[in-house]
Amino acid sequence: MIVDYYRPNSLEETLRLLSQPDRMNIPLAGGTAIDRYTKEDLTVIDLQDLHLNQIQDRGNTLEVGATATLQDLLNLPRLNPDFKKAILHEATHNLRQTATVAGTLVVANGRSPFATACLALDLTLVIVPGEERMALGGFLNLRQEILKGRLITQVSLPMNVTFRYEYVARSPADLPIVCVAIAQWPSGRTRVALGGFDLSPKLAMDGPEGGGADIAAMDAYSQAGDQWASAEYRQEIAGVLTRRCLSGSSDGR
Repeated sequence: MIVDYYRPNSLEETLRLLSQPDRMNIPLAGGTAIDRYTKEDLTVIDLQDLHLNQIQDRGNTLEVGATATLQDLLNLPRLNPDFKKAILHEATHNLRQTATVAGTLVVANGRSPFATACLALDLTLVIVPGEERMALGGFLNLRQEILKGRLITQVSLPMNVTFRYEYVARSPADLPIVCVAIAQWPSGRTRVALGGFDLSPKLAMDGPEGGGADIAAMDAYSQAGDQWASAEYRQEIAGVLTRRCLSGSSDGR
């Protein structure tokens, strides 16, 4: 339940409010998942006056303000088609209008197509105070601790990569039982991320080239059984989707 509401107009004031002791202080951006934090009393700090929604194309890097929406990102003409597919898979049109890039990553679980895609792309977050740059992979498992009294202001995505995304779900609109996102750099570096299971997506591979990626994906899901699918099924599908992504990587820019 929201018991206090603030709408600061400076980053300094926002950070002061987020650091208030003895209360749960939550930044409010899109507001689509505010109830996922807790059923206890909340203080929300509205970010809309901070103008953190700018998107800048820097050539090989896309710098995205934390409160840019998923739809803002989807509307970029230069965005990789498979990355757009992952965004479309993440949320319906109405939710994409309000769900923010940073907020989606903060609350994402293992079934999030968007977080899986961003993990494969080695997305970097900028967190204040301190202007700390942190890779998404290091953030996901410790996000609540990392963000105590702190705020994501921007994320950065590489644009000079080949990217593919494939998934299996109960229906085309359902969240994945298994999804695979693969990013490959001109140097040959290959990152494979898996979604559809657990509390956050899993990085299955980050290597100098793509050899053995399907085996790495299958190994990463050797214990991935739950009420939706067995570990054996997820292993098999992870291998199939990884091979499919790699076979189509040449046309997936």
